[in-house]
Amino acid sequence: MTRTTPPRPLDVEEVFPALAAHRRTATRLHPRRGVPEVEDSSVAGPLLWPVGEPWPVCTAVHPKGTGHRLSDIRLRRRIQEAARGRELTGEERRLLDGMTAGAHAPELRDEDPLPLLAVAQLHARDVPDLVGPEGCDLLQVFWCPFEVHGPDRTIDVVLKWRRAADVRAVLAPQPEPPVAGREECVPTPCVVHPEQVVEYEYLGLLSEELQEEIAEWEEALLDEDDEDDEDDEDGEDGEDGGGDEGRSYGSYEEYEAAMATAARTERRDEVDYMSDLSIAPGWKVGGFATWHVTDPAPVDCGVCGTPMPPLLTVATWECDGASRSWLPVEDRPTAGAPGAVDPGVVDPVGVYLGRGHMRIHTCPAVPAHPHRLSFQ
Repeated sequence: MTRTTPPRPLDVEEVFPALAAHRRTATRLHPRRGVPEVEDSSVAGPLLWPVGEPWPVCTAVHPKGTGHRLSDIRLRRRIQEAARGRELTGEERRLLDGMTAGAHAPELRDEDPLPLLAVAQLHARDVPDLVGPEGCDLLQVFWCPFEVHGPDRTIDVVLKWRRAADVRAVLAPQPEPPVAGREECVPTPCVVHPEQVVEYEYLGLLSEELQEEIAEWEEALLDEDDEDDEDDEDGEDGEDGGGDEGRSYGSYEEYEAAMATAARTERRDEVDYMSDLSIAPGWKVGGFATWHVTDPAPVDCGVCGTPMPPLLTVATWECDGASRSWLPVEDRPTAGAPGAVDPGVVDPVGVYLGRGHMRIHTCPAVPAHPHRLSFQ
């Protein structure tokens, strides 16, 4: 099934023509849980990896035998997926209770090489914004599932570029580490549904003049909404403030749920630059970086100093409350169905790095230069 981002609520360049100079395309990957094949673009699927070529390994010295079994992580996710909407059975609870972190691979010493985890495989034929070294049309992404590398004690990412046509016999089975430091470092296998969209630069990186124009425009929209709300309340049942005034709730939890639903409904009627018009959420290739947690920081090539745009964004959420307008048409609740979005759409991959976002940046001048990471 394809995935289709709804049209943006308005043509932002028509409102702010200066944004034409801050436009860039991105390819949303739209990962969804599935069973990808070795030839496919995928997240955490099998790789088109040639027999006889050494599999990447982690050589950094850090604890490698203690953590969560990969087999337990995958079984836990299968059980939770199967039990969605119902109570766990006694057998399921017993299995989940037995899945704890521990020294599950005591034979692994801290200095031993550890097979890296296959994270993504992306073909240029599927992902129009994938740009790598000349002659390469396939990107394979790996990382060590322990966040203890380097001075920042973060995850270690390895990129492999190649020509897909050069791979004849494919390695099988493919290596993987027996344990992971955190469950959230292990992606769930997903098929992808690439879709190219248009993005605009992060608000804080635009000129002060353009930022002020956008802020004034958003304030004017809010003022219009407030006026419309007042008119609606005055006209409702001939009384002021009809709404939910006087309504009783069976519990505080019921009240909270009702207020949250009302807030989401109200939020969907609003439009703002950062949430709806600027940067797409979720896993994607290309596009712009969001700096919603920290102030914007330069990410320049350590070799030649060229500014490095994001190559791949790894995100926890395909959409959340603030970015619901980006939810693909095919994933929206159908008429008459409950309003909640399938959790497998909101968080399809099960990865949580940084505070929900990790970006891999590469040098546009020389893509083979060492990449850099940024987190939000």
